[in-house]
Amino acid sequence: MAFLTDYALFLAKSVTFAAVVIIVVAAVVSIASRQRAQGKPEIEATRINDRLRHMTRVLEGATLPKEALKKRRKAEKKEAKRRDRESGDRKRMFVINFDGDIRASHVASLREEITAVLTVAKPSDEVVVRVESGGGMVHGYGLAASQLERVRSRGIPLTVCVDKVAASGGYLMACVANRVVAAPFSVIGSIGVIAQLPNFYRFLKKHEIDYEQITAGEYKRTLTLFGENTDQHREKMQQDMEEIHTQFKEFVRGHRPGLDLEAVATGEHWLGTRALELGLVDELGTSDDLLMAASQDYDIVEVAYKPRHNVIKRITAGVGALFSRLRGDARDRHAHLLV
Repeated sequence: MAFLTDYALFLAKSVTFAAVVIIVVAAVVSIASRQRAQGKPEIEATRINDRLRHMTRVLEGATLPKEALKKRRKAEKKEAKRRDRESGDRKRMFVINFDGDIRASHVASLREEITAVLTVAKPSDEVVVRVESGGGMVHGYGLAASQLERVRSRGIPLTVCVDKVAASGGYLMACVANRVVAAPFSVIGSIGVIAQLPNFYRFLKKHEIDYEQITAGEYKRTLTLFGENTDQHREKMQQDMEEIHTQFKEFVRGHRPGLDLEAVATGEHWLGTRALELGLVDELGTSDDLLMAASQDYDIVEVAYKPRHNVIKRITAGVGALFSRLRGDARDRHAHLLV
């Protein structure tokens, strides 16, 4: 009887576990199917005015006496009614964030965000792009700058805010704007081009390892990681770099014609205060102050492109992140022990 009881409990647990697995799988498949039916990634719009008002209400509620708070709330209701009446006349400001890496991978989202804004924006509106980037690949940042030019070509005022850094490819983007606003200690400039790579030719030769490279075209490949680099290849690579640098300078000159390019296109970078003196930026300030001041006259909307991810991939990514965190915790404990 004991055996039968244990077997029955084991069977019940197995059936329950199988049922739970089936339910979970069915739920994942259902969500994935709905997600496919819903279709493409979407644009999110957040009203910054509402966010600022909420912050104000929270702090007022914590600091004002009850009577003063009641009066303040009544005044707010009147102000809200006035805003509703004038909502059709208020100008709009669209805010986009660009957080650049070396590949300018955010350009995929930027092009969607710009397209979304251009479907509704008018010349009376304004677009603000908060750029944070130390630069990267030429073609990626060239495309990002071209996306910002789409705004300028529609006659819509474009402001770029730099809170931390807009250097090299980041400045390639920033210079497109009608107005560049930079924080005093932000890093600006670096109008130059760089390429670097190691060469393992002598190592391979020492160990008698052959490296074969076949090309068609004299300059299909110049400098290489594993082959022998020649002075001819170095010279050609230098020519290519100079050509890109020349195009970079001409692009900047076209958007900021008053700049002394001989002085600023040296590859150097400067802090915001010096960049203002050199004419690389137009104003000193943070994006926070700009948006707070603009909230009095503009309806401000932050626009973000949020790609939809496959549910199964998200679950897998979540599990992977959990294991990574656990491994990190283990490493931290071990490191503390070593200290």
